[in-house]
Amino acid sequence: MKKIALALMLVLAASPALAISRYNPLTMSCASVRAAIHNQGAVIFRYQSPRGLPLYDRYVRNSNYCDATDYAEWTHIPSKDTPRCQVLNCQNIDNLDGMLFVPHHQL
Repeated sequence: MKKIALALMLVLAASPALAISRYNPLTMSCASVRAAIHNQGAVIFRYQSPRGLPLYDRYVRNSNYCDATDYAEWTHIPSKDTPRCQVLNCQNIDNLDGMLFVPHHQL
């Protein structure tokens, strides 16, 4: 049994990591921000708020990249050319406040 567990650990350690790309949207145009999300499905954007605090979140192409209890909803992040670049991020389905249908937005 120990040999199987050790073999499984070695296989998992040797497999490639499924890392998510991280970007700073303040160095990218809004079109580049949206293209990165569309091409990769999900990315993390990290940037500083006007107060100097670090902000980051995961942004997605559509609800398929969210957990089963989440859905993709429109939000805005700053980019190099606009302070309000429209993108999607995952929100909890409880935020729908009794809506009958879950919206399926797509970037």
